[in-house]
Amino acid sequence: MLRRLPVDPAEVEFSAIRAQGAGGQNVNKVSNAVHLRFDVRASSLPADVKARLLGRADQRLSREGVIVIKAQQHRSLEKNRAEALQRLQQMVDAVALPPRVRRATKPTHASQLRRLQGKVQRGQVKALRGKTLGKFNGE
Repeated sequence: MLRRLPVDPAEVEFSAIRAQGAGGQNVNKVSNAVHLRFDVRASSLPADVKARLLGRADQRLSREGVIVIKAQQHRSLEKNRAEALQRLQQMVDAVALPPRVRRATKPTHASQLRRLQGKVQRGQVKALRGKTLGKFNGE
């Protein structure tokens, strides 16, 4: 059950920049990488989704609450723009549903006994070490 909250493209700001890495003929002329900027606080997302998005430990999120995504995988500006928008949508989709509440449970009696039996067995193995008998034991 995936809750999909589409990001409004009007709230996203794109800027074309020069891509890093090896180039070619157009390396100094063509700006085909994209910086996507999305202000979470000023967006039209629901308040709970904004809070979860701002609470994430993500290096793409600035202190001011702006998500900055750099896309430079493709040689086309439009493809990089689409990829950046898709990555932003994935971030929003990841926090769209609230996390499930973890309820503490107790281990079963049988599992506790199995654990203790394993500890006893391991202790017996270790207790047998070092107690070598025979003519090499200083006799």
